[in-house]
Amino acid sequence: MDQAKLDTLFDLTGRTAIVTGGTRGIGRAIAEGYILAGANVVVTSRKADACEETAAHLNALADGPGRAVAVPAHMGEVETAEMLVATAVENFGGIDIIVNNAANALAQPLGSQTPEAWQKSFEVNLRGPALLIQAALPHLQQSDHASVINVSSVGAYLFSGGVSMYASMKAALLSLTRSYASELGPSSIRVNAIAPGTVDTDMVRNAGGGESMSRGQIIKRPAHVDEMVGPALFLASDASSFVTGQALLADGGMYPN
Repeated sequence: MDQAKLDTLFDLTGRTAIVTGGTRGIGRAIAEGYILAGANVVVTSRKADACEETAAHLNALADGPGRAVAVPAHMGEVETAEMLVATAVENFGGIDIIVNNAANALAQPLGSQTPEAWQKSFEVNLRGPALLIQAALPHLQQSDHASVINVSSVGAYLFSGGVSMYASMKAALLSLTRSYASELGPSSIRVNAIAPGTVDTDMVRNAGGGESMSRGQIIKRPAHVDEMVGPALFLASDASSFVTGQALLADGGMYPN
């Protein structure tokens, strides 16, 4: 290891990332981190005003060559994947990084679960990531630094009573991560996952608050969203060039993997 190589280990200059669910919470923090690391970033969420504000914020934040564009879209709609890929290629010429962060946190207890709720959870939490990876595949295959990061949840590993739809989809996303890593390895495309624990986001606050949820962790507090940037930057950058098919638990010690 020499100094020049060390200095560029986490550098994303010249790379293009798509970050879904990128206008708030973990996704927005990751988009900020990537912009500051030099990447171009395409973010998406359902609300046009949030997309417009986020793109302006990211472009004001950038102190390097990276630029941001935001696309109002719903990851549960089948046409979204192709639209995001087309936007990235049109604006930046290719795709190097995919962050599947958008999630639907529908929670219904057993006995009250509806087919419609299961379908909505599936469309956003599992089908959406799969379709986006597939749509981006020709461009990832042309990249020298291709990395896919699926944002799962520590709930995929736990007894997640009351949130079985969400947890099962996040567990399936881990399986997808491992399967795609195997399938795409010959194309030098790395596929990994992050499994956050309790993070101070709107989703967690709406579920009843992070303080009570973090009592089962070794670090007995919710994470700040910025604490997810390090894992996401590691998995996107050359620092993890020999890492694929793995799930990085950023959970404050909630699950003893």
